[in-house]
Amino acid sequence: MTSMSSSDSLARLAAVIEARKPANGGNPDASYVARLLRRGPDAFLKKIGEEATEVVMAAKDAEHGGDPKRLVGEVADLWFHTMVALAHYGFTAADVIAELERREGTSGIEEKALRKARQREGAGD
Repeated sequence: MTSMSSSDSLARLAAVIEARKPANGGNPDASYVARLLRRGPDAFLKKIGEEATEVVMAAKDAEHGGDPKRLVGEVADLWFHTMVALAHYGFTAADVIAELERREGTSGIEEKALRKARQREGAGD
């Protein structure tokens, strides 16, 4: 799959999530997304924590003879729930992709140092 089609898939999913927001007419009785969003951040943040744990467990299992394909399914669940959180806060996967592109070519060590420096600058305001 090319990054273009991956990006398109994420954009389509983001559009579905946006349409299912209760404020946009999403029905919590018929839509899991609308139900999560109606219940608020505690609901979808709890799901993100659960899914992140399941990603870790699937990766650990794969290291010990478990089905490595399970990892993909668990990451998909994690991505989905983080996209729900992004939508709640007014963002989409495209915003995350733009941030990753901004960081492209910067080493992780440099990026972490830049973030720490920005946090120190912000703390002094």
